[in-house]
Amino acid sequence: MDTYLRRIGAPGRPEHPNAEALRDLQLRHLRSVPFENLSIHLHEEIVLEEEALLDKIVSAGRGGICYELNGAFAVLLRRLGFRVDYLQARVYGDDGRLGIPYDHLALLVETEDGAGRRLVDVGFGEQADHPLAFDLREDQPDPVGTFRIVPAREHGRGHGQDGDLVVLRDGKPQYLLETRPRELADFRAGAWWHSTSAVSPFTRSLICSLPTADGRVSLSGRRLTVTRGGERHEETLRDDAAVLRAYRDHFGIRLDRLPPDPREEGGGPGRPAGPTAGA
Repeated sequence: MDTYLRRIGAPGRPEHPNAEALRDLQLRHLRSVPFENLSIHLHEEIVLEEEALLDKIVSAGRGGICYELNGAFAVLLRRLGFRVDYLQARVYGDDGRLGIPYDHLALLVETEDGAGRRLVDVGFGEQADHPLAFDLREDQPDPVGTFRIVPAREHGRGHGQDGDLVVLRDGKPQYLLETRPRELADFRAGAWWHSTSAVSPFTRSLICSLPTADGRVSLSGRRLTVTRGGERHEETLRDDAAVLRAYRDHFGIRLDRLPPDPREEGGGPGRPAGPTAGA
């Protein structure tokens, strides 16, 4: 766990598993461990077991998709004294349709200071920087937007069962959340589907993304996008060596081969990096 804390830039173990410590840990994790689906395109199996997740994210210095990021973060939080439950969610697409069951994994965390339950999510794109008050049904301002958690039946979309919740960002539904605790193994079918289905957004795109203090940096195939202070800069990297350097310099990820971009013709298994790969 000390190695994990160093991985996210934490000065050490928090004295108490309270709301302040949780807030700090979530933000550090978001800004240190990238959201990336490289394993899917490198044909690396996504293993939803605690030690495998720690090996990938802590020892290998990689990121992952939601199951991996939130799964590993749950291990850290539990060992630091927080109470953590896995919750399953279905993500709303741009057309308003829901994704598959176990589409997403989020965390319900309780602290020792009686501050109330918190929705914690370090694996959902531009989700909140800070933990959200799980039982609050009012707007919750955050650096990346205004969030609100509402009963699904009151949201008016006809989705969900009694007790289900909808998480909204700036009025737009992000995902439908069940409140029944789950086990990590329950999400294996969702991880398998996202890794193999031709209609999964993860098999159709290549992404590595990390929020920063003043914006975000993302790499999709050869396209590097850096946003700082509201200004967006895009660059097409010229060769394999430049892409590998971008993974290393922006995300701390060291690869010996490039994942193929599914949007390029002839994309197949990850290809060797070549003689200039380590440059």
